[in-house]
Amino acid sequence: MSAFGSTLANTNPNRSTEVVHPPTDSVSSLCFSPKANYLVATSWDNQVRCWEVIRNGTNLASAAKAAMSHDQPALCSTWKDDGTTVFSGGCDKQVKMWPLGGNAVTVGTHDAPVKEVAWIPEMNMLVSGGWDKTLRYWDLRQQSPVHVQQLPDRCYALSVRHPLMVVGTADRNLVIYNLQNPQAEFKKIVSPLKYQTRCVAAFPDQQGFLVGSIEGRVGVHHLDDTQQSKNFTFKCHRESTDIYSVNSLNFHPVHHTFATAGSDGAFNFWDKDSKQRLKAMSRCSQPIPCSAFNNDGSIYAYAVCYDWSKGAENHNPATAKTYIYLHAPQESEVKGKPRVNTGGRKTVSNNSTAAIDGISERPGEPWETSIPIIMVGTLET
Repeated sequence: MSAFGSTLANTNPNRSTEVVHPPTDSVSSLCFSPKANYLVATSWDNQVRCWEVIRNGTNLASAAKAAMSHDQPALCSTWKDDGTTVFSGGCDKQVKMWPLGGNAVTVGTHDAPVKEVAWIPEMNMLVSGGWDKTLRYWDLRQQSPVHVQQLPDRCYALSVRHPLMVVGTADRNLVIYNLQNPQAEFKKIVSPLKYQTRCVAAFPDQQGFLVGSIEGRVGVHHLDDTQQSKNFTFKCHRESTDIYSVNSLNFHPVHHTFATAGSDGAFNFWDKDSKQRLKAMSRCSQPIPCSAFNNDGSIYAYAVCYDWSKGAENHNPATAKTYIYLHAPQESEVKGKPRVNTGGRKTVSNNSTAAIDGISERPGEPWETSIPIIMVGTLET
């Protein structure tokens, strides 16, 4: 913990490629174009920036291309599916549309900061989630929202894999929508994790989702009631007795394994099906608040900067610096592996906390759960 903020600590122990001209304040979101290697970042300096990422063999480089601004800190971003337009939201309560090469325009507003945005190509609509406890669906041809959906609390996280949409709110609510009927909740559950939700990620096959929380833990949840025995949670982003937030969850677009990034300054690659950590990367000296894969999974971008978890009193503007790095994953880091049968492991009962918490600290070894853990409707003790 004490290393965070140190000017001598290593922000790039994994020797990733540093993005040029990074934001001047902490990064709040990262997203790649679905069509090409263009990276967008939103940040607390009100800016939305775009870089082109150039790949030459195993070498990566970047070039700053354009930027636009919100009136207050920008919090979230997403791309239109054709790769021509970026959408963003921020503390100015505005949802903006930015055609690259053109001027940004406001396409919608909330009554409080906008925390999440997602483009839904199957509906040709944009959805935004705000701290005003609403989801709002936007048809870009009109100023008013097509539909306003009330949430149980403030929107903290949102993920779409049509027709599945998962929304995490304050008070640990997880609301699931079938976007073929977006005006009705498909299901609402209490998070299987005991503390505040920080991020969610819908499964690529739309059969469930991941949820990450501030307690250094991830939950794997299936929607089908007959698949509940496959649900489990596991610890991550912890160092001895220090527990850090899981800030970002990203599925690999090809292999459907996933990455976690956390306030411990680390990112790891996992396989939920074989329950293995595929690769544990070295810890950076500052938190990783957000991350993203490019469209073919050959580039993983992550920000390294202060995450404000200790408040303004632990932020020194004179020494603070924000970084965005590009990592080119090796196939062994992100391709799933058959589960290793270690044999002889101790069997534990379904209601055992040890079964839920147990995790190998060595890459390539499975979660130490010898039977499935049922988490629906229950909390860990």
